[in-house]
Amino acid sequence: MTIERRREIARLGGKAVPSESRSFARDPDLAASAGRKGGANVPKDKRSFSADNRLATEAGRKGGLVASARRQKTVSAHPHTPVQPAE
Repeated sequence: MTIERRREIARLGGKAVPSESRSFARDPDLAASAGRKGGANVPKDKRSFSADNRLATEAGRKGGLVASARRQKTVSAHPHTPVQPAE
């Protein structure tokens, strides 16, 4: 199966459930709990961020850039709507 076909199938799966119906979208505490449980099941020596501080720093920087770009896109799309601060 081609990479394009796999991506198409994955994209369709992501659209199958509306975002408001996804449990993690409605309950950030549930999402955080699930993430902690998943992380607890990985041995400490296999956790890439704990083993490589530079990798963690770079991932955080990239995440911050993406979040900032997403906020800027929202602001420019709705210039008269105030932006709510992230909690």
